[in-house]
Amino acid sequence: MDDLNKDTYKTIITSPEPALFKEKNSKFYGYAFPVTNEEEVKTHIEELKKEHHSARHWCYAYQIGTENINYRANDDGEPNNSAGMPIYGQIQSFEVTNVLIVVVRYFGGVKLGVGGLISAYKTAAQMVLETAEIVEKTIDIHYIIKFDYINMNKVMRVIKEKNIDIINQKMEMSCEIEIAIRKNNAQNIYEAFQSIYEIDISEKE
Repeated sequence: MDDLNKDTYKTIITSPEPALFKEKNSKFYGYAFPVTNEEEVKTHIEELKKEHHSARHWCYAYQIGTENINYRANDDGEPNNSAGMPIYGQIQSFEVTNVLIVVVRYFGGVKLGVGGLISAYKTAAQMVLETAEIVEKTIDIHYIIKFDYINMNKVMRVIKEKNIDIINQKMEMSCEIEIAIRKNNAQNIYEAFQSIYEIDISEKE
């Protein structure tokens, strides 16, 4: 299936228990969080820094978005690309998005070398993702439908026929309904509403 027509994505709904990987006295705690923006990323990392204040490194990677992907990998003082990218590699390997993986390292006195670090960060990220409940969700497009109250029945008939999810609605003399449509059906639904006289439909910004 080509990616342009893909209208589902995989993500996690809740944070699993942290995973612990040990290597030559160093401890690597893997955490996974569902996130939808960078503010949430920052908050989770700050909380982990408080919780593990005596740790040495808090390395992480995240990916946000379904079509416009935003990602970042951070080595937090470990050698370049020895922590953040191996963690990000696991996000890609599990094909999840809207997720933050943080691996907290307590140094055990023995240097692991770059190869050892890559392997340890990758393993901690993999372990926590293996325990996470990964779900598939649809990519939805949100539309705003505007119409006069007298046209309510026409609008509601289409919503009922097509089994459309209403996200919220404002019913006054001039009405506004926000609907969510699975991406692959969006064009058909848009055209169904557009063909009705005196009804205005536009994609939500």
